[in-house]
Amino acid sequence: MRFFIVFFLAISCAAAQESSSLNGQQWLKKVGDSMKTLNYHGTVIFMKNGQIDTMKYQHTVENGIENERLTSLNSPLREVTRKSNEISCIFKETHKKIESQHPIDRSFIVDLPAHPERLDEQYLLAVAGQEMIAMRPAQIIAVLPKDELRYARKIWVDKASWLPLKIEVYALDGSTLEQVLFTEFEVDTLASDQASAPMHPQVENRHLHAENNGALEDSAFRLGNWPAGFKEVFFIRNAMQQSKKIVDHLLLSDGFSNISVYFEPKGEHGIEGLKSLGPVNSFSRVVGDLQVTVLGEVPSQAVEFVANGVSVRRN
Repeated sequence: MRFFIVFFLAISCAAAQESSSLNGQQWLKKVGDSMKTLNYHGTVIFMKNGQIDTMKYQHTVENGIENERLTSLNSPLREVTRKSNEISCIFKETHKKIESQHPIDRSFIVDLPAHPERLDEQYLLAVAGQEMIAMRPAQIIAVLPKDELRYARKIWVDKASWLPLKIEVYALDGSTLEQVLFTEFEVDTLASDQASAPMHPQVENRHLHAENNGALEDSAFRLGNWPAGFKEVFFIRNAMQQSKKIVDHLLLSDGFSNISVYFEPKGEHGIEGLKSLGPVNSFSRVVGDLQVTVLGEVPSQAVEFVANGVSVRRN
């Protein structure tokens, strides 16, 4: 908690010197609007779990529908595209293609809340100084949680286009967990035909899809705990292609952070306990004949809190 206090003081000092008339909520609202309406491209670096991945990025909007494409510059060569909530990944070297449909639209660059003005009880959103990113002036927006069930982050926003140029996510001790950084960035007045052309190799298709949507209230289990500010985004039933196992998936979100809760029949050996990989934590426990796994880019306290609140409904 000491890190949050120091971070808060640093933000407060920077914000006091900032001449912009917009507050943090207004900046993020403009960022969200720009991401849904502008065409832009660049080179972006993803740093996570000790790995660095450099990719070409392009974002276009056609008839109000967002399209994103990431093309890797290093092995394994692949191209990941998103059209609204339809996602596909083509592995160039193995000629395999995986397609999936997500119940919601999620940016490859950053998740932002639709209504940042509603987050006052969970986050401090502050204007916190300026820096140059990809040779462009950027305004820093600090996102500071008011509890230890979510991560702090900073977003560097291009002052000319209101688009995100850099994002950092911080652990509870202040160390950097994840970074997304544009090294080259350009806003397009018109989408380039050449840049818009995706790879079309001969591929082996593999589809991942949800069988049906439902309501958590109609399921066989109950979720007693979730952090304040998190809301149910969707509840779906997935059929795993290889194992044929049915897995129920509940997604919770506070706008910045997502928590997934998976319910499936317990196998021969149930899984218990906490696992961590960089910013992602998961906590598993067995409830009756049910295997429960809670996973998300949130602190370990959050996934354990949610998992320990799962119970089986009684008729």
